[in-house]
Amino acid sequence: MPKYDYKNIANFIFELNQLKRQENNGFKKCGVQHTHSTASHIWRAAQIGYILAELEGDANPEQVAAIILVHDNAEIRIGDQDKIAARYYSTKQAEMNAFQDQLKNLGLQIETKWKKYFQEFENRNTKEGIIAKDADWLEQAFQAKEYVDQGYSAAEDWINNVAKALETKSAKLLLEEMKKIKFTDWWQGLKKMTYKKLDK
Repeated sequence: MPKYDYKNIANFIFELNQLKRQENNGFKKCGVQHTHSTASHIWRAAQIGYILAELEGDANPEQVAAIILVHDNAEIRIGDQDKIAARYYSTKQAEMNAFQDQLKNLGLQIETKWKKYFQEFENRNTKEGIIAKDADWLEQAFQAKEYVDQGYSAAEDWINNVAKALETKSAKLLLEEMKKIKFTDWWQGLKKMTYKKLDK
């Protein structure tokens, strides 16, 4: 039975909460004042990843979701660096350093597995890693579409860039379907009206 330091793990769980407070910086360039949090991005991307793995049919959906759940943890310590910031410096090594420091708190068994997940996501050297990255990008495209539909037309740039980056057939098909609809279409026809007209 591996030994764990429960105090360190408890502190790490508190650290994870910072992802709920951290807003995406990139979409602020489009004029969005209060963008979505990193935590909400991860939550939806993980579910997209699970779905993509099922659609592709040759990958482990639970592993894909797990890869996505941990891939942005380093941003707690180094922040969300958008693609304009990336023009001036690479965050890859900083992310790896922060992630490895975080893993020291979780014990060797978790450290080994999560480090493997991180590498699969970064290197896309497994089917699960490819799908996880596609899901990460696809979630950004869906978020961009929501902003476009709300009048932030510059967010269209995210959708166009994601279209160029996607690797899996299922992600490409989903993106094309997404472009045809509005982000509010999902609830059309679901409202149950409760008013009753008065008898005249």
